[in-house]
Amino acid sequence: MKNSSQSQDWDLVIKGHTSLFDLKFKDLWHYRDLLLLLVKRDFVSFYKQTILGPLWFFIQPIFTTIVFTFVFGTLAGISADGLPHQLFYLAGITSWNYFSDCLTKTSTVFKDNANIFGKVYFPRLIMPLSIVVSNLVRFGVQLLLLLLMMLYFYFSPIPNTSFHITNGIFLFPLLVLLMALLGLGMGLIITAATTKYKDLTFLVTFGVQLLMYATTVIYPLSAAPVAYKKYIELNPMTGIIEAFRYAFLGKGEFTVWSIGYSTLVTVVILFFGVIIFNRTEKNFVDTI
Repeated sequence: MKNSSQSQDWDLVIKGHTSLFDLKFKDLWHYRDLLLLLVKRDFVSFYKQTILGPLWFFIQPIFTTIVFTFVFGTLAGISADGLPHQLFYLAGITSWNYFSDCLTKTSTVFKDNANIFGKVYFPRLIMPLSIVVSNLVRFGVQLLLLLLMMLYFYFSPIPNTSFHITNGIFLFPLLVLLMALLGLGMGLIITAATTKYKDLTFLVTFGVQLLMYATTVIYPLSAAPVAYKKYIELNPMTGIIEAFRYAFLGKGEFTVWSIGYSTLVTVVILFFGVIIFNRTEKNFVDTI
């Protein structure tokens, strides 16, 4: 008969106090099936009781593009860098929507899942990661819409529609990764802060809208006033969107420096976001 005090080997050990840098990345891999289930849940639950369902993936960017073309292109006369206004705005909207969705939905992870977090163990980072992955579906559909519009203008007899796919397209996976990780990192910092300061939740959507105007979504970087151009370039999403337009449309101020800067800022924000999230998830149930 074995001594009850004899040490035993366990498949999983849950500890109440761990190091701040113990991020449990190995657990994320072990719970990959849960990640897929959460992605499926997010997609199904969001559109289950809607009339048009996934068609909203198309409707939102189409109407936004129409409004931007009329307001900023026709009325305000803002330059589209020599591109058709519809293509220019849709390229910016497609990339911006993925980043902003990752940011806004991740920023409420603790508030939205407080009941689940308080009852069962799983790596908490699974939740925000599932949001980033599920948003890829919407991004893919909107990217398809952009490609269809490119085909339309390519075969269209409309003059001055010169654009082309460049070798920057090989950076496309990196650009998507940067958008996802930047939105994830910023969202993790905000969701950690909202456990104590709940009014930050109301500022997120408004703040993201303001941030869009500080990014080259509705205007090219080349058309920005010289006095403000350096400040716009400090926004890491500026370099990403400019590179995205350059890759698909051949226009945009794409440089190695701009992508390098965006990558560095993304890594720093993600690092601090994961650390702060890891620290907050240990005791947020007591404060939320």
